[in-house]
Amino acid sequence: MRWTLVIPLKPLARAKSRLADTAAEGVRPGLALAFAQDTVAAALACPEVGDVAVVTDDPLAGRELAALGARIVPDEPGGGLNAALAHGARVVRSWHPAAAVAALNADLPALRPAELSRVLNSAAEFPRAFLPDAAGIGTTLLAAIPGTELRPLFGGDSRSRHHASGATELPLADVDSVRQDVDTGEDLRAALTLGVGPHTSTATAGLLIPGS
Repeated sequence: MRWTLVIPLKPLARAKSRLADTAAEGVRPGLALAFAQDTVAAALACPEVGDVAVVTDDPLAGRELAALGARIVPDEPGGGLNAALAHGARVVRSWHPAAAVAALNADLPALRPAELSRVLNSAAEFPRAFLPDAAGIGTTLLAAIPGTELRPLFGGDSRSRHHASGATELPLADVDSVRQDVDTGEDLRAALTLGVGPHTSTATAGLLIPGS
């Protein structure tokens, strides 16, 4: 099964505020963009991914991610993360009505195509399925096969919300790069330990990472 991924990205100037202990205000937009660039590049290199749609109103991010091969969808609802994802899924299915759609976080700088393949192949066995984040509280990927509504419930304790909504939690081991999103300095250290992509590697050069 080939998937279209929907990746949400808020305006860079407002992104990654929880990295304040690691990066100055003027540095964080560049980090957020680098995370998204490495996420999109890895996703597009995954054999199970046919297309990537990034939902964003940030003009710089739109240009840079389009240059990697992503399709840019304006965040017309402007209603936050879940509204952006639902909108993105609707747009994707206006292009391809029978598309398998998966929402993927934009802050997975260590993402490996082979691990994403494992997750998507597992998700194809269920109508809706999700992968918890490394902390075991949130969600990094939510998938819906053709004919099934995505129904995103990201934010906060989204693992519990997605489970309660009837989505199947994927019991996968050894897919750490798909779980390791980056909100804090500790998250960034963990991602760097896994091995990040070239954009994040460049953007983090010289930063003092907590715990490193």
